[in-house]
Amino acid sequence: MLTFEFQIVIKKVMLLITTTLFFISCESNFKEVQKINITEINPVGEAQDFNLKYTDSGKIKAVLVSPKMLDFSTAEFPFNEFPKGINLTIYDDNANKSFVTSNYAVSYGSTNIIELTGQVIITTHDGKKLETEQLYYDQKNEWFFTQKPYRFTDRGSIINGIGIDFSKDFKYLDTQQIKGTYNL
Repeated sequence: MLTFEFQIVIKKVMLLITTTLFFISCESNFKEVQKINITEINPVGEAQDFNLKYTDSGKIKAVLVSPKMLDFSTAEFPFNEFPKGINLTIYDDNANKSFVTSNYAVSYGSTNIIELTGQVIITTHDGKKLETEQLYYDQKNEWFFTQKPYRFTDRGSIINGIGIDFSKDFKYLDTQQIKGTYNL
């Protein structure tokens, strides 16, 4: 026969085990309830070996190549994602080529902003080169900008800095926190 004190200890242990199991089961249910408010966004389209040629008046203006494009055009904030990067060739009015590459890109439809990340490199037909890890392009204003570190090379001059804004043809540059020598 169990003593009265031993019976109380067993009841307390059982109560502790029951309470612990209750909180563990509630924790799991609570996590499930939290997931209800998370909206999963799925692409409405996917393209492999994507190759887009943009023409104007019968002339090729740009060629965009990417191993993969995901179309999220039905999302509340529509966008196209290029998870494996892009290679973009841009032609000016004289058919000169400039090149843009990045490891990842997102094009936001409602703002006309393109975000390039991961080894972003722009090389122009006249030898200018910009390298950075993140760069934005405002399609409406034809303007590039970043607040990340960059390296800009032009005819032997090298500028390193943090933060730069410039026009698509590099005629207008606004550099911040620069280091280096630049020949004018």
